[in-house]
Amino acid sequence: MSRFAVRLLPVLSRRTAAKSLSKSIFHQKRSALIRPLCTTTDLSLTRYDESADWQKKLTPEQYVVTREKGTEVPFSGIYLNHNEVGMYHCVCCDAPLFSSESKFDAGTGWPSFSEAHGTWERDESNAGVVRRPDNSLGSTGTEVICRQCDAHLGHVFDDGPDPSGQRFCINSTALKFKPREN
Repeated sequence: MSRFAVRLLPVLSRRTAAKSLSKSIFHQKRSALIRPLCTTTDLSLTRYDESADWQKKLTPEQYVVTREKGTEVPFSGIYLNHNEVGMYHCVCCDAPLFSSESKFDAGTGWPSFSEAHGTWERDESNAGVVRRPDNSLGSTGTEVICRQCDAHLGHVFDDGPDPSGQRFCINSTALKFKPREN
């Protein structure tokens, strides 16, 4: 029994130290916690601007969708049946993302676009969005993020209308609309 206690003592003391450390960290202000950054730009999947306090700038729903890769409830978004002429911008950084001219009704419950703003034929190097592989939905998919601030916008699928054949399925919560000036 004493040999068992001797082996168990270091494990218990490490757990106690870890619990007290985690309590002290989580009792500090949220702003004091700093997300670790990768020093190699090739490996970084997201950019993080320490000066942008997203939780203060965004509504709780916008924060969950754009910063935590959430999804709004289908058929609930304000831009689903929106038909005004103009540009859809990123709710986080105001970058232009999609033109109303590329919007179409896919019947999926989210605003759908056939191409991103800045796309030339199939070249998206000047577009406001970036595609990234995403396996979180249980199958291989393609996530769409804002090129400027890495906000999660939605997903893109290969079942859209001609000529692009693309369907950008985007959360209304991630967008801000600006009407075209006359």
